[in-house]
Amino acid sequence: MGLQFRVQSAYVLAMGQFAVTERAAARIAEIAAAEGNQLALRVSVLAGGCSGFQYKFELDKDVQPDDLVIERANAKVLVDPSSLDLLAGSELDFTDALMGSYFAVKNPNATSSCGCGTSFSIE
Repeated sequence: MGLQFRVQSAYVLAMGQFAVTERAAARIAEIAAAEGNQLALRVSVLAGGCSGFQYKFELDKDVQPDDLVIERANAKVLVDPSSLDLLAGSELDFTDALMGSYFAVKNPNATSSCGCGTSFSIE
């Protein structure tokens, strides 16, 4: 089953795509099911962090009119247009390793990132 994009504005059409891996979708669906309601994972980019920008992941039940909505394998991911500018061409993944479990963004636009992997810079 491929990605399904529900485009809610012409602005989103002009932006690059943001992908969600099967592992990330499975973990989002698992978290939402445990919460007992229809939650989505909102991925956003904020100014700050040790490299200039930082990723923020939070559960959200409210879809904004200009959000990019990605639905895959019973999971929903939301990205606002401002964040999508910095996430275009990126991929959300989930890692479950001995050192810990976490969501990570593979961002081809990032020119550098910090050791923790949650902040990055773009030239």
